[in-house]
Amino acid sequence: MPIPRDTLIPLLAFAPVMLLAQAPSAATAPTPAPPEQVPPSSMVQPALSSVESTLGALKIDKWKKGSIRDEAGDNVNAILRDIKNNVPPLLADADAAPGALSKSIPLLKHLDALYDVVLRVEEGARVSAPTDQVNQLEAVLKQFSSARIQLYDAMTERASGQEKQVNDLQAQLKANQDAAAKEEHKPAAAPAPCPPPKPTPKKKRATPKPAQPAQPAQQGQPSQAPPQPKPQ
Repeated sequence: MPIPRDTLIPLLAFAPVMLLAQAPSAATAPTPAPPEQVPPSSMVQPALSSVESTLGALKIDKWKKGSIRDEAGDNVNAILRDIKNNVPPLLADADAAPGALSKSIPLLKHLDALYDVVLRVEEGARVSAPTDQVNQLEAVLKQFSSARIQLYDAMTERASGQEKQVNDLQAQLKANQDAAAKEEHKPAAAPAPCPPPKPTPKKKRATPKPAQPAQPAQQGQPSQAPPQPKPQ
């Protein structure tokens, strides 16, 4: 049940205060986990079930006779067969890989085509069906439309996240390539000059000292004769 507008506005006014009071401090805030991928079936299956039950209980025989009633009867039968046979495999494929757009796009395209047929039934009911059946078809068509928009928004958000990841990886790759190219073209540093080897010092030859000449005896002093041997 939607929240009345008069009640929603006061709630939104106090929302920042409530969030601020409940938010943990930056120092203790945990690292946010990546958003969990919601299975597409959880978005569209309730609406599909409503379409199936509403069309299955539709009393076409109470419509005004004519081509509009006949066409509506054929469309209702085709929709019920499609929901029973064709939609489940598409939902299973999309649920098996909720993060893969290649699996969700076929489902969305099929739901768009199915919505167009339900819309034709609803438009025919406005001309030929009783008022209560018109109201039922309008309500289920609105529910189906909201489910398709929810799936489309989820796919758009997923595509934006994947695009950001690709852009970040490309930017990081380019930065690495630029750094590698700059390093490759960087001039090599000139080698330091090697000092010349020191010459081996030559050993100096020892010069012999000249012999000292005998000093002559001083004048006035007799020279000492060598001692004579004693006679036997």
